[in-house]
Amino acid sequence: MRRRQTLTLVILAIVVVIAYFGIKTVNSYIETIKANMEKLTATPLSNIGVSELADGVYAGSHHVFPITAEVNVTIQNRRISSIELVKHIHSRGSQAEAIIDKVIEAQSLDVDAISGATYSSMVILRAIEDALRNATWPD
Repeated sequence: MRRRQTLTLVILAIVVVIAYFGIKTVNSYIETIKANMEKLTATPLSNIGVSELADGVYAGSHHVFPITAEVNVTIQNRRISSIELVKHIHSRGSQAEAIIDKVIEAQSLDVDAISGATYSSMVILRAIEDALRNATWPD
């Protein structure tokens, strides 16, 4: 009987230690994600003059855990003619994909994020920004 009580106490102690460090790790993980998302929204997007870019298809991507976006931006006649969302990994941010139409219409990254999908909107905008930075200037 005494051996069983000792074993039970040892197991309980192990469970408590694991739970303590598990909660601490999860809290640290959550704080890291929050900091990344705050940095994402606080850093302004570049003002890239689309009318100065050469025609072509340019790839771009951006990742801020847990969101990833990859795009192909087509510049035709010095305008963004289309944006293909090649990859969009998100939790609940699928409505952010509507930002693509806003960018094409505005011919600019200076558009409002989609309400309820701010972080996914910003990751998609950053991927488009990356693609435009990869664009070439005409000779």
